[in-house]
Amino acid sequence: MLRKLFTALIVTSVPSACAYPSISEISNPPQVNVAAVPIKVVEKEWTCPGCNPNEQFVLKEIQKSTKIRDKNALATIMGNIKSESGFRPNVCEGGAIVPYQQCRRGGYGLIQWTTTKRYNGLGKFCRKYNCDPSSLEGQVRYMINETQFQKVLPEFENPGFSIPQYMVPSYYWLGWGIKGRRTSYSYGYVKKLVWA
Repeated sequence: MLRKLFTALIVTSVPSACAYPSISEISNPPQVNVAAVPIKVVEKEWTCPGCNPNEQFVLKEIQKSTKIRDKNALATIMGNIKSESGFRPNVCEGGAIVPYQQCRRGGYGLIQWTTTKRYNGLGKFCRKYNCDPSSLEGQVRYMINETQFQKVLPEFENPGFSIPQYMVPSYYWLGWGIKGRRTSYSYGYVKKLVWA
């Protein structure tokens, strides 16, 4: 008697959740209204938390408009710009802070465009693309698209080289007469750049 009662308890206490679904439940599952949630992909890039706003803008735009991802390559470009202009877009060679049209001799802007062809190229580019040739934004756009930079861009996009090795395409890009502190500035940027 006790055995029959125990067996009855076991059989009746099996939860219904363990039961197999019926054929109709398998072929017609309940509809669940679930909205798709987009996944936000955060791309990492080199940043420079200790840099001024002009330096940060240039670094961001170079990465946005090119495939340069090597820390030494970016630091070398930044070091050369610092040597040329201190990241002041409206500086005329010698230190005068003037609009594009008022720089009459020497280089002008971020990379000190010196030759008539390169200086005039900045003005023509900004007339064509509706930008201010005295502005940081206009000059960075021109700098990245200028023929001289585009010729050496593949070398900067090729990763794994040292700063002295990236100085070679820098020279062909800028054509500096005096090397100055370019290399030490570049090493300074290597210490400041953060992958985030």
